[in-house]
Amino acid sequence: MTTVAISQPDVLRPSRLVLVLRYLRRNQSLVVGLLVVLALAVFTIHGMLTIDPKNAYPLAAPPKLPPSAKYPFGTDFFGRDLYAAMVVGLWQTALIGIIAGAIGTLIGVFLGFTSAYFGGAIDAAIKGVCQILTPIPAFLIQVVIAGSIDKREVTIYTMAFIVVLLAWMNPTLVIRAQVLSMKERQFVSVAKLSGMGDLGIIFQEILPNLLPFIAAAFVGQVFSSMFASFYLAVLGLGPLREPLLGNTIWAAQSQGAFFNGWWWWPLEPAIAMVLILGSLALINMGLDELANPRIRRTE
Repeated sequence: MTTVAISQPDVLRPSRLVLVLRYLRRNQSLVVGLLVVLALAVFTIHGMLTIDPKNAYPLAAPPKLPPSAKYPFGTDFFGRDLYAAMVVGLWQTALIGIIAGAIGTLIGVFLGFTSAYFGGAIDAAIKGVCQILTPIPAFLIQVVIAGSIDKREVTIYTMAFIVVLLAWMNPTLVIRAQVLSMKERQFVSVAKLSGMGDLGIIFQEILPNLLPFIAAAFVGQVFSSMFASFYLAVLGLGPLREPLLGNTIWAAQSQGAFFNGWWWWPLEPAIAMVLILGSLALINMGLDELANPRIRRTE
């Protein structure tokens, strides 16, 4: 008696693009955050192509004009076109956050890997320094350092340096914890038995698996750095001539903008800062979900 094999139809697997789109549909916080950042980037790029950056500085326009067709965001007490000031201030504020966030994350990744993978006295020293410095309010240290610098010497790069001085501790502790967990996994043991060196294990086995955590740490550090530069500028400790978002609010406060009816002056940079920080927070939440399988949503 012969048996007849019945062929099963091939199951079509969705393409990588379809899988990505399905995941983005589930991870709405990541999508919304990316869309807001994209909109701010388009606003900044379009503005830099259409404005004269000199209009972002004093005596470039008639002072204290409300929003109009010629000046969409109005002008301030010092005669700055606030549309130009917003365009220039957005990329300057973002630049501080990106520089400080990138440097802080790189230092944190290096120290975290070194501490967790090699252990011993190195681990004890790095962990001890982080545990000592973490409880100290970073705000107070940044205010003291920024306040001790001559205002004529403060630039956006100086602010990035002030912010990054304490921006490496949190990424160090986060990456250290992940590496401690990762190096005990079976695939790391197999790599060691196969004769792979320490650098090969770090860069070929552990690091690729930690990229989502590193990306989330970077976004978190950009958020913290931009917020730090913002409140330092609001206190008048930034480069006062530059149209940073915090500087614009500080200048509006010093001139009593709301009391004098110039409501548009502080309102516009405040809304921009809320959009920036809100979008980064949403992106960080989305990346945390991507990196942490325990909270990852399924269809």
